[in-house]
Amino acid sequence: QVQLVESGGGLVQAGGSLRLSCAGSGRTFSGYAMGWFRQAPGKEHEFVAAISRSGGSTYYTDSVKGRFTISRDNAKNTVYLQMNSLKPEDTAVYYCAADPLVFTSKTQVKYWGQGTQVTVSS
Repeated sequence: QVQLVESGGGLVQAGGSLRLSCAGSGRTFSGYAMGWFRQAPGKEHEFVAAISRSGGSTYYTDSVKGRFTISRDNAKNTVYLQMNSLKPEDTAVYYCAADPLVFTSKTQVKYWGQGTQVTVSS
């Protein structure tokens, strides 16, 4: 089992940057693929990015490719989401996710964080 705690959300102007962090508990962090989803008001959870257990493979939804970068530090039990060139449509609650297998859908995820708000003003 792994517990996830996100941090780093906030308010930023369009074109700005934020870095989200997700700290995982437990000694088996490296045994989980990690990722991020987001949920805007009135919308479903949307896959944003995922990274394999070793960090060797990454996956992104098309709308964030070239702007967001997912990375992980298994020694620190932490996964990051660097978000650049932010747009108002990136505004959402961002959730950290973990599963033993890599995922691109919320139905594949076993563990969730509590979420952190990201607001991008125009």
